[in-house]
Amino acid sequence: MNEENLLLAFGLTLFAGLATGIGSFIALTTSRTNKTMLCASLSFSAGVMIYVSFAEIFVKARAALAVPLGDSLGYMVTTAAFFGGIALIALIDKLVPHHENPHELHRVEEMENKEEAAHYHGLYRMGLVTAIAIGLHNFPEGLATFIATLKDPGLGLHIAFAVAVHNIPEGIAVAVPIYFATGSRKKAFLFSFASGFAEPIGALIGYGLIMTIFNDVTFGVLFAMVAGIMVFISFDQLLPAARMYGRHHVSVYALVAGMGVMALSLLLFLK
Repeated sequence: MNEENLLLAFGLTLFAGLATGIGSFIALTTSRTNKTMLCASLSFSAGVMIYVSFAEIFVKARAALAVPLGDSLGYMVTTAAFFGGIALIALIDKLVPHHENPHELHRVEEMENKEEAAHYHGLYRMGLVTAIAIGLHNFPEGLATFIATLKDPGLGLHIAFAVAVHNIPEGIAVAVPIYFATGSRKKAFLFSFASGFAEPIGALIGYGLIMTIFNDVTFGVLFAMVAGIMVFISFDQLLPAARMYGRHHVSVYALVAGMGVMALSLLLFLK
């Protein structure tokens, strides 16, 4: 594990996390939601994540585990870790109340109805629970980006790009309810921007764990879990939100485009 890779891993994780600030800026400076753009960006990000999870991350996790465990046991452990990652992110998702989940997207236009929103949610409680929810959801994404970059910098770049793309509409989802809670656009932007720091925090904790148990088994298991986390996020959050914002065909075309771009970029970086 060299210093260059560590710095790159932290840098990409920070970049991906702070993309929420772009989303909040869009939410707070425009009057209407571009539903087609949101639908396409969410589906595109899902396509990138799904393809890279199955075509690259799972394969590399299996190869890493095959070295110390053998092909058969290595494959079984990879599969178990993949579904373990899904179980982990599903549990995190379950712990966050549905109506306060930051992945449940809001429209920019809803900011006009902040009084109505305040009627249904206590201002302080809403802001606090939303902040906790953001951290819970962004933490595993930061860990995923960090682990992937350590294993393969090129792959980490692809994952950071996919996470950043889906963090932009997530930033909108964060800024709108915070604006409900405070009535301040400045605070909404700062909360949304700061929420992205949960991802580099995930990277820091991941770094602490990896440095104590750094070997092929560690990387293989974590890598397979990353694949499971990304697949779950795509099917549970990104694609349903995309369908909510746009037409069916826009979602499907953007999903395939994301897969295609990911496949092409992987081919271009073949060694």
